[in-house]
Amino acid sequence: MKEQLAVLKEQALEKLQEQTSLQQLGDWKATYLGKKGELTAALRGMKDLSAEERPVIGALVNEVREALEQALEARESDLRRQEREKRLREETIDVTLPGRNVPLGSEHPLNRLIREAEEIFLGLGFQIAEGPEVETDYNNFGALNVPKNHPARDMQDTFYISEDMLLRTQTSPVQGRVLRANVEAAKQRGETSPQPVRIIAPGRVYRRDDDDATHSHVFMQIEGLVVDRNIRMSDLKGILTLFTQQMFGQDVSIRMRPSYFPFTEPSTEVDVTCYTCGGEGCRICKQTGWIEILGAGMVHPNVLEMAGYDPEEFTGFAFGMGVERMAMRRYGIEDIRHFYTNDVRLMSQFKSRV
Repeated sequence: MKEQLAVLKEQALEKLQEQTSLQQLGDWKATYLGKKGELTAALRGMKDLSAEERPVIGALVNEVREALEQALEARESDLRRQEREKRLREETIDVTLPGRNVPLGSEHPLNRLIREAEEIFLGLGFQIAEGPEVETDYNNFGALNVPKNHPARDMQDTFYISEDMLLRTQTSPVQGRVLRANVEAAKQRGETSPQPVRIIAPGRVYRRDDDDATHSHVFMQIEGLVVDRNIRMSDLKGILTLFTQQMFGQDVSIRMRPSYFPFTEPSTEVDVTCYTCGGEGCRICKQTGWIEILGAGMVHPNVLEMAGYDPEEFTGFAFGMGVERMAMRRYGIEDIRHFYTNDVRLMSQFKSRV
């Protein structure tokens, strides 16, 4: 048994030096030190030894195991050092080579315009709110004073997921969510009146439409809402004037025309002087000198009441602007589909801000 262990030790150490990779070391370890390895097999032969020989052979087996494990550790350390040195030689960098130009990414024009609008409204005391793109029929229509079978629903052709679930046609559902959340928070605090609201809600909306140069079934909107005591139409005009002048230039004027939206009363369409011709008339503004950019109005009392706000105590205004429409006019893009095809030739014109 002693001679067998001596031969096993000598053979294992000789084989160990022949291993040239960490994977081969793993195989060697399994062959000699594993549960089914040769050293374990030698241990099984101890059952045939006498009681006097077993402790002697057991101690010898432990010595052989310890010697092999130490040799394995040393060989593994040596191989790791060799691999590291090889990798360093292969990965040597020639510092005399010229540098490589790393092209900068481009900021999408819609994201760029939305961020600029957010910065303007944040400076005016607004907060940014968000809502889900998959909405309930009630939030998208009912809570905005548009009951079922109301003719106003024909104004927006809707993607329905089920009878009561749809892809939102506007960012206006965020209004109801924020107002109701404020009412609930006031109840929890034991207050009789909810807090005023001043938010914008940028987001993606969906409508069934045939895509062409000026229409898309998916587009971006920025919703705005202010609800407080003693809010008037003049406040709406003042906010929109400040926004348009900061967005398009101090020389821009706005024009408000009567319109109809079921969730505002009175309602208005808002135009700005054409930024191409300065109001003199051109092809872009169809010789009118004005370009329509958004719809707005005073929040309908029914909308406030359904959300839990007392329309006798609170008034407010809301507005919604199409981001693509503003971006097309501002950047001279004539086809709305360019925003979604991600043509590098177009996107590269809008360098990302650092």
